Amino acid sequence: MLIACSCLSLTAVAQKVFPSSSTIQPSAKVEHAQDFSEIVVPITSLKITPSLKLGMSGKFGPGLGLDVKFGTGFCLDAACGFVATNYHVAVTTRADKIEREKIVQRYFATGPHDEGATPNYIPNLGVFPYATKRDLAIFELRRSLPHHHGLTFSLDELQVGQEVDIYGYPKGVINPFRKLTRFSAKFKGPTTSGLLAFDYQLSADQPIRIAGSSGGIVVDRKTEKIVGILSGTTEATAVAVSIPTLVEFVTKAQPFLAQRIFPATKQIPPVSADIYPKFVPPLSDGLQHRPEEPYEVGVLRQRGQFLADSIRNFVAVQSYAWGTGDKEPDVEAAYEVRVIDGAQQFRSFPDGKKDLGEIPWPRRSAWVNPADEWSKLPKLVGTDLRLKVHQAPDVVMNERRVKVFQYYASVEDNLCPFEPIEDFVFFTISKTLAVACYGEVWTDEDMNILRISERLDLSEKLKAFRGWEDLHVIVTYGWLKRADETPWLVPLTIYTEVRDKKHIYWCRGHFTDYHVFSVRATLVTN
Repeated sequence: MLIACSCLSLTAVAQKVFPSSSTIQPSAKVEHAQDFSEIVVPITSLKITPSLKLGMSGKFGPGLGLDVKFGTGFCLDAACGFVATNYHVAVTTRADKIEREKIVQRYFATGPHDEGATPNYIPNLGVFPYATKRDLAIFELRRSLPHHHGLTFSLDELQVGQEVDIYGYPKGVINPFRKLTRFSAKFKGPTTSGLLAFDYQLSADQPIRIAGSSGGIVVDRKTEKIVGILSGTTEATAVAVSIPTLVEFVTKAQPFLAQRIFPATKQIPPVSADIYPKFVPPLSDGLQHRPEEPYEVGVLRQRGQFLADSIRNFVAVQSYAWGTGDKEPDVEAAYEVRVIDGAQQFRSFPDGKKDLGEIPWPRRSAWVNPADEWSKLPKLVGTDLRLKVHQAPDVVMNERRVKVFQYYASVEDNLCPFEPIEDFVFFTISKTLAVACYGEVWTDEDMNILRISERLDLSEKLKAFRGWEDLHVIVTYGWLKRADETPWLVPLTIYTEVRDKKHIYWCRGHFTDYHVFSVRATLVTN
């Protein structure tokens, strides 16, 4: 039988730390309010492999062996629909299920081609290059784990000597049976590789294995908040990935989830209310010359036009989730979106063959679909002078200054189309109508657009069409970092919501795996 563990061995001296098997002294008994077996979960994969078997004749012949790999994970969100662990655990265990629940999606914070990736040796498995500072992965489960829940995270800076407890499922004496174990430690300080180091005591009388605990959690003993994700150990030191690194990763991989579990981050939230009440420009009597716009509004127009022009050609993966009210999404889908000269084409991700002009309707009785507001709204702000733009006072949001601009367009301006659809199974009825609209544009101090909202002011006639009372869209933008090139501002999330008298229907979408390209036309003559 071949038994392999998903932890790493020590291959470097101090300050360059990798996971390994060690023994540590458990702390004295401490009363805890939390049942950590509902937070921390074992990750195990078993695979039957060919091996040599000793026969009755005393000779070796072909046989079957069992390849077992271990790791630990923990509930990332309150409902435990997402489980976080180490990258090296995710790529070595190759688990299909966690606690009998199927894994439907995997997100990696690092990889062999990541910036700062270094070769790391894993016993019995070989060398895996990745950035140890970002040794993180997330598993999205088909359904939330029953009787499990997440724990609060702490973004406070750790103090030297601060007492913590480490929770994981170490490799047992009898494989593959394991149980949740707590180890005590004290914060030592950060390593040169960006990890957090914790001291613990060796015990010769009562050895405790830590192999298999990688991906477990480091918890502050007093507050019982997570302060790190265990990545490995040396002979006297345990190392962990910091919570700010986890926040950055979750914000990129699952921005809507990040807003729920890390509400105090500096990122622009993908779902948020406008800061100021609705802006309506004052009515004017008779014909007048168009007034000259303030300088800041002129700069905003330029940035909107530049943003619209810069996102006319790219390929990305656009994920969608549909739901009702404050419930979890009940329909999800992902598509590869190809934008060429501003026109969108979709394919089912990852192996779709057919090009689609728009995403298919979800199988729900009522729904709302986003369109290309991520492209139209910057263009609307940047080029259409019928749109009335007003600069509101700046605000400070999560320790960063944000400039706020409000806009408004009337029905007569004919700038904001609305297309309600009645689905009668065998046929549909739709009609595009012009409505009034308003919203806010948020920028950073350099006037780079970070968020645009749009709210449609539905007339009484449209409300009577199906009872729709309100529809609004929120798009956020962020910087795409590309090697040896200037960062590019691209859409990150799009959120669409519609209300009727009894329900709220929404669709969340976010963009990942960007491939940005440019199109140039050149006149060639002989």
